[in-house]
Amino acid sequence: MTLSASDYEFMQSLVCDRSAIVLEANKEYLVEARLIPVAKREGFETLADMIAALRKGAPALVTKCIEAMTTNETSFFRDSSPFEAMKSTIIPDLMKAREASRTINIWSAACSSGQEVYSLGMLLRESFPGLLTWNVQFLATDLAQGMVDRTAKGSFSQLEVNRGLPALLLVKYFNKVGPDWQIKDELRAKVTARQMNLAQEWRDVPMMDVVFLRNVLIYFSVETRRQILGRVKRVLKPDGTLFLGSAETTLNIDDSWERITINGVSCYRVRDANPAKMAA
Repeated sequence: MTLSASDYEFMQSLVCDRSAIVLEANKEYLVEARLIPVAKREGFETLADMIAALRKGAPALVTKCIEAMTTNETSFFRDSSPFEAMKSTIIPDLMKAREASRTINIWSAACSSGQEVYSLGMLLRESFPGLLTWNVQFLATDLAQGMVDRTAKGSFSQLEVNRGLPALLLVKYFNKVGPDWQIKDELRAKVTARQMNLAQEWRDVPMMDVVFLRNVLIYFSVETRRQILGRVKRVLKPDGTLFLGSAETTLNIDDSWERITINGVSCYRVRDANPAKMAA
């Protein structure tokens, strides 16, 4: 199963239109690798047959193909530095600034199957037991509905929990259910998981104290990155913190962001935020 030049151009356009993900001219192998399993599951003999169906606008098939093109690589406590920054500085500072409202909102954008958001939940419970009496809520969003469903379920394979999750936390926060591990209801109840396309207008996103938007912007055009960073500003509190992936930056995209360094890890805050609004 190989893609013709015209079929690849069609997929480039379709993926960009529906997800804003930019497929470079030399990524044919990637598209083939991700679409072949879809074609087989859907009963198509060739990729050309499936793309012919896509050209006719089959909505369910389009959704499956777009979701297949998203990258869902993740693990518990992936790239540990941001979690260390949360523990050492960001959460202690927020607890002081939010003492009146006793409310903290954290968003895992592009949450994949949920390891990031549940890592954050475990971190807060382990390091800040005082927050158990606070209103701490987590929003987890992803383009792929399948990933959203997995996050909401909070069930992980043995291989997944072996990647980055300390054994003590596995025993404390998960139940063994058949061959998999189910995160306990006390953590799941704090997480709202829903489908969201970051490249489209955002709805019903509450004001956030921390946003994890890691390893996402690299897939978008510069203009789409600028639009997304602008939307983050609208939902991030004045003293809120944005985490990007290690290969991502706001530099030369949106200069209203200021990079700060905490324990060697870079994160971002809006320049000239009004300290008087910090406790809002």
